Amino acid sequence: MTKKWLNRILDVAAIGVILFVAWKLLIAPRIMKSDAHPAPRIAYQKLDGGTFRIEQDRGHVLFLDFYASWCEPCKLQAPLVEAFAKAHPNVRVVPIDVGESRMLALRFANQYHLSDVAMDPTSSAMGFFAVQGFPTIVVIDPNGNIRYSWSGFNPAVSLAMDNAEKMLR
Repeated sequence: MTKKWLNRILDVAAIGVILFVAWKLLIAPRIMKSDAHPAPRIAYQKLDGGTFRIEQDRGHVLFLDFYASWCEPCKLQAPLVEAFAKAHPNVRVVPIDVGESRMLALRFANQYHLSDVAMDPTSSAMGFFAVQGFPTIVVIDPNGNIRYSWSGFNPAVSLAMDNAEKMLR
C-alpha cells in the first residue's frame, strides 16, 4: 500500500510540474503587467566606456534586462535574451548589471557573451524601474514609456519579448 501512495504522490507532482511549465511557456508570457508611464531619465555607464541613456532610443522598442552575476536564473536567461537581441536587430536590448563592480560586470558579460552592457553599481534601478528581483525585464515603447515588466526566469523569454515587441510596433 505504501508504494501505491508513493506512486500517486509522484503522479500529482508530475502533473504539477507539467502545469507549471505550461503556465510559464504559454500563459505567463502573454500576461504582462502594463501600466504605461514615462521612463526615468537615467544615464548608466557602459562596459565599452560609453553612456547609455533611454532617450537615445526613442523610436525603437527597448528592452532593459536587469540582472546580477550571483543570480542563478540570470545565468540561464542571459544567453536567451542575447540570442533574441541578435535575432531582432529592429529592437534594442540593453543588459544592465545591477549593484556590482565593473570587474564583476565585465566577467559576467564575457562569460555569457553579452554585448552593449550597462552598469548600475548603485542599484538605482531598484527604485527607478521597480526591480524587486532578478532577472527583471522592462519594456519601453518607442515614445519612451514603460509599458511592460516581468521578473523571474522564463524559459520562453524570447516568446515574451517577441509578443511585447509586436504589441508595441
